Amino acid sequence: MDDKKDESLRSHLLNLLKGSQAHTTFDAAVADLPENLRGKKAEGLPYTAWMLLEHMRIAQWDILEFSRNRKHKSPDWPKGYWPAREAPLSAPAWDKSVKSFRTELKAMQRLVSDPKTDLYAPIRWGDGQTILREALLVADHNAYHIGQLVALRRLLGAWPEE
Repeated sequence: MDDKKDESLRSHLLNLLKGSQAHTTFDAAVADLPENLRGKKAEGLPYTAWMLLEHMRIAQWDILEFSRNRKHKSPDWPKGYWPAREAPLSAPAWDKSVKSFRTELKAMQRLVSDPKTDLYAPIRWGDGQTILREALLVADHNAYHIGQLVALRRLLGAWPEE
């Protein structure tokens, strides 16, 4: 692939990972969520904001680590991808999860933006996956659950009206 096409693809992937175009961003979805609503379910929904946040963090971490660490072991599916509790133990636990999510998202962005990363090469320890596929998977998974988080916040009356 020529350099201009490679730079263009990387730029598009980074924009997709940031979620700032066709989707609400992660930061907007978690901003100013009252502490008393972080572990609350809306009628008809099986999850809380905490459950969604932790699921997103765990899944993103798993995809990132698989992408860069041959020795990584994924959690058991599905139990290992969801928190045991419906609410965070504390405000600092929520903040720590948000910070971890942001840190791991930035790490995936660095992996994608590094010109030494071959986006198309099969990951040696995988079974055909590529960094391109894993980056798209992170972006898709995050967008899906950010949408759920926004819907939950709307149902709980905790989403700013536009």
